Amino acid sequence: MAEAELQRQQQESEGELRTEELLINMGPQHPSTHGVLRVVLRTDGELVLEATPYIGYLHRCAEKIGENVTPRQWIPYTDRMDYLAGMNMNLGWALTVEKLLGLQVTEKARHLRVLIVELGRIASHLVAAGTYGLDLGSFTPFMYCFREREKILNLFEAVCGARLTYSYITVGGLMADLPPGWLEECEKFLDQFEPVIDDLHELLSVNHIFIKRTAGVGVLPPEMAIDHGCTGPVLRGSGVDWDLRRDGDPFYTRMYEGYQFDVAVCKDGRYPGPCPEVPRETVLGDCWHRFFVRMVEVVQSVKLVRQAIEKYRAAEGDIGKPIKLNQKLPPGEVYLETECPKGQMGFMIVSLGEAIPWRVRARSSSFCNLSVLPKLCRGCLVADVPAIIGSLDIVLGEVDR
Repeated sequence: MAEAELQRQQQESEGELRTEELLINMGPQHPSTHGVLRVVLRTDGELVLEATPYIGYLHRCAEKIGENVTPRQWIPYTDRMDYLAGMNMNLGWALTVEKLLGLQVTEKARHLRVLIVELGRIASHLVAAGTYGLDLGSFTPFMYCFREREKILNLFEAVCGARLTYSYITVGGLMADLPPGWLEECEKFLDQFEPVIDDLHELLSVNHIFIKRTAGVGVLPPEMAIDHGCTGPVLRGSGVDWDLRRDGDPFYTRMYEGYQFDVAVCKDGRYPGPCPEVPRETVLGDCWHRFFVRMVEVVQSVKLVRQAIEKYRAAEGDIGKPIKLNQKLPPGEVYLETECPKGQMGFMIVSLGEAIPWRVRARSSSFCNLSVLPKLCRGCLVADVPAIIGSLDIVLGEVDR
């Protein structure tokens, strides 16, 4: 007893604080988990010893439904996977079915698809940037980003009548052509939006507090990113030069033939295009780099949209027409991945020659990106967990499907 008491007094004299391990539930309703994600944290004081993500709270059997409806009927279900980038989801499924059918869309449809999905990429990244600022305690960037996103949604609404779930890009082309004056409105948006990007850099990218919260936090080495199947900005944020718009299946990359853009990846300490310098405090693969890749991609998408507008104006013919609702598919198996805002989204179809596929499967980028969370959170502080989750930019509709 005397020895134990002596040890206790010695600990108190040295200023040591005795702690105990706790299990903390973060979510599934926590705002910084970006959806119905539950993360169980095992902590020792403020230190995270282990983080375990639990998914499945938004499971809707989307793939099984795809095995009971025709490909055109399944288009609306793709909208509800990554519901922040519905146009990009529509495109991935449409291209997969077209690959199985051996169908090529018209030149005009090709350029219109590029225009629409790159606007969708900008809208998705604006949500990622705005909510990330909110996760770290900054409200102003959230208002800036959602103000600009509303303008893109207004353009989408003018095209297809919807603001979130579009079902606009379909197998064989698009559901409708652009209304009169739409291209001029799009150009007006781009002209006023480009200076706003600089404002967002001032509010977040080069903000001292933001850098302190993200630099050196949640470092993801490129080898670990590849081993876990990470894709998109999460992979490029670790310095891996890979983008399916350039490096993917020829059936997909053909869509971007004749377009000029740079892959948003850090080389020799710099990112392509006009952007702020990388702060010295950052480490390649940390939260700051994953965020900044999305900001650089916004600039590249603006460049692609401007090119698509000019190419669309010069293209002749129509935008194609959707396939028949009950058109039979040729027997066979096909898989195709496209570069969506959150990473590589893949769709697989196995057909027995009927109008309804025998098997439908989806490979979610957010699912793979989320798988690296336990390793990124190990050894960080509790306050760093929202910063790490937000930097991955997951959406649970795509994870659970």
